Amino acid sequence: MDIRHLTADYSVSPQIAPSDLPAIAAAGFRAVICNRPDAEVGPDTNAAAVKAAAEAAGLAFVVNPVTHQGLNMEMVALQRDTIAGAEGPVLAYCASGTRSTIVWALGQAGRMSTDAILNTAASAGYDLDGLRPRIDALAMANQSG
Repeated sequence: MDIRHLTADYSVSPQIAPSDLPAIAAAGFRAVICNRPDAEVGPDTNAAAVKAAAEAAGLAFVVNPVTHQGLNMEMVALQRDTIAGAEGPVLAYCASGTRSTIVWALGQAGRMSTDAILNTAASAGYDLDGLRPRIDALAMANQSG
């Protein structure tokens, strides 16, 4: 597993396998978010297979499949609300961890400075500089809304 910590309460990872869930629970995570659509994986790592293993390991599990073309604010809100409502650290996964980082970053717009969001992502190995205009626009909308 390649778990990358963005904050004390949120980490991201490339695709995980059901066999990884005991170690994820042992590492202190309390919830797992699947940001990978089932169409991208086989039956052994689809959301249902990972969910069963997560729940067997005592972890909460949320399915929030994100595609670059289909990313919307409902997905951002679900990610943000899941993190906020978790009883401890959350691990989100997708193919590489990038989508899980993007959806987190958009959810932080207006809560953290854009520079802090982008620096946090970069320190975990994810270059999201291309999202700066979108994060800035969301921050402005969140401040006026």
